[in-house]
Amino acid sequence: MEKKYDRRMHSAEHLLNQTMDRIYQCGRCFNAHIERKKSKCDYRFNKALSAAEIEEIQTRINRIIQSDLRVNEHFLSKIEAENRFNIEKLPPDAGDRIRIVSIGNYDHCPCIGPHVKSTAEIGKFKITSTAFNDGVLRIRYKLEN
Repeated sequence: MEKKYDRRMHSAEHLLNQTMDRIYQCGRCFNAHIERKKSKCDYRFNKALSAAEIEEIQTRINRIIQSDLRVNEHFLSKIEAENRFNIEKLPPDAGDRIRIVSIGNYDHCPCIGPHVKSTAEIGKFKITSTAFNDGVLRIRYKLEN
């Protein structure tokens, strides 16, 4: 069964992943559950986030959203994509041409899901809760209009 992604939420996931990696060098989430009303991402991590850190993540992501970056796609050969990106999450039948989704100059990632055309379509990003347990940081978030 094919996954049904919400365009706004899925694009916000890309921004969260890039922001987490830029701040903490933790890489992209290893597990995500993306839904229209609320979503979550799990990261390999070493501590719980403070209230100030949560605010900083939200502020950075909302700044990117407000900057109205274009979201584009281009295709690379599978070999070139493997050399530039982690393609482990792509399905085995992804083929020899890999779709790369770019959000301005902020994020570039192999992806099969739908996205907005511009970050301004996403709405306000809000972290609703976080949890840290046994080396895993879970971030739950929603989008407000």
